[in-house]
Amino acid sequence: MGPVQILVVGFGEEARFNGAALEELRKLQEQDIVRLIDMLLVRKLDDGTVEKLEISDSAEVAELGALIGALLGLGAAGEEGAAVGAAVGADEIGGDGTVFEDEDTWFLGDALPVGTAAAIVLVEHRWAIPLRNAIRDNDGVPLLDRWLHPEDLVAAGLEIGREITHD
Repeated sequence: MGPVQILVVGFGEEARFNGAALEELRKLQEQDIVRLIDMLLVRKLDDGTVEKLEISDSAEVAELGALIGALLGLGAAGEEGAAVGAAVGADEIGGDGTVFEDEDTWFLGDALPVGTAAAIVLVEHRWAIPLRNAIRDNDGVPLLDRWLHPEDLVAAGLEIGREITHD
């Protein structure tokens, strides 16, 4: 399994849900670049009502639960713990076919301003598996893992600009 990312995206009042982002995720899945494990979309209507839409693959969720349980069990009690943990994890996390609980929906809904929406996406980065394996095969170990977004670079540039003008 590749690295799993939890991505939370907010959408403002002018958000148009035309399916473009979901279509891009599907294209990436078809190419085995990513795997969508679970997605929860929550929208707060003008009257304060909270709507949710969830896109889950129950087999993917159960597999993720089993893997998480096995890894926790392995760390806690070795190989025997891994077997027990896999069964417990598949049942606890994947038992109802979703990673997200009803509390997640209401928590997110309570945090959203009226007329806005948010999505929580759980995605596995399949493209990273061969790279990770090549690093491991050469006795490499990850020392730092962070996403660097274009906005981060703009913010860093602004900070550098302020420092230059104050010198």
